[in-house]
Amino acid sequence: MQNGFNAYAAAAKTAQAVVSPRELEAALLVKAATRLQIVADDWDQRADELEEALTYNRRLWTLLVSAVIAEDNPLPVGIKQNILGLANFIFNHTFKIAAEPKPQSLRVLVNINRDIAAGLRGR
Repeated sequence: MQNGFNAYAAAAKTAQAVVSPRELEAALLVKAATRLQIVADDWDQRADELEEALTYNRRLWTLLVSAVIAEDNPLPVGIKQNILGLANFIFNHTFKIAAEPKPQSLRVLVNINRDIAAGLRGR
């Protein structure tokens, strides 16, 4: 997990001169959504990529939760609680998908990631 955090931190540091942290988070959420969507769209050929796509998404959400619960995070408590509740849903849904894989089950994760990314981008 530390390697993932280090990679995220390095990417964030490198990208700071180019994009805002919100834009970086949005881009990573879209990347995770795209990976999941690719698996869902070509299930017969890519079902073996499901675990990797789910792991990427789960790690990304774990990092987002870590950022939200950081003491220096300026978000209002209500927004923090909403994000934590959403993350809890995502983690639970991910475990359900892993237990009973179906391409249509990925749709909710894809939609959540895309919606949050759009919100971060102000759309």
